[in-house]
Amino acid sequence: MLVDTDVLIWNLRGNRKAGDWLDSSPGFTVSAVTYMELVQGLRNQAEFRMLRQAMSYWDATIHPVSEAISTRATFLVETYALSHNMQMADALVAATATQLGQPLVTANDRHYRHIEGLEIHLFRPE
Repeated sequence: MLVDTDVLIWNLRGNRKAGDWLDSSPGFTVSAVTYMELVQGLRNQAEFRMLRQAMSYWDATIHPVSEAISTRATFLVETYALSHNMQMADALVAATATQLGQPLVTANDRHYRHIEGLEIHLFRPE
């Protein structure tokens, strides 16, 4: 499963449901884009170390953006930017999930539900 940024942010904010889900889903994947978004939101080196430790604990894989993912993401932006406000980061995350053949775990299904061939597992933090 590819985990979207929002699920990890819920965990960082102390959401128990997100923490429980992540703890029970070892070996999940995150896009390099998701990882970079998380790092950009950190406030200091201590938070960075905590993120790295958590990723190691979960045995999470950070998947790089390949040429195929970039090509697919470009198609998604060209197709959905005007009609659905598709953003670059969301396109790269969706393209990573489809390229890997993995479902995307997200609470932001409205960002992705219009993408044909993308399997979404909806996460609800409440």
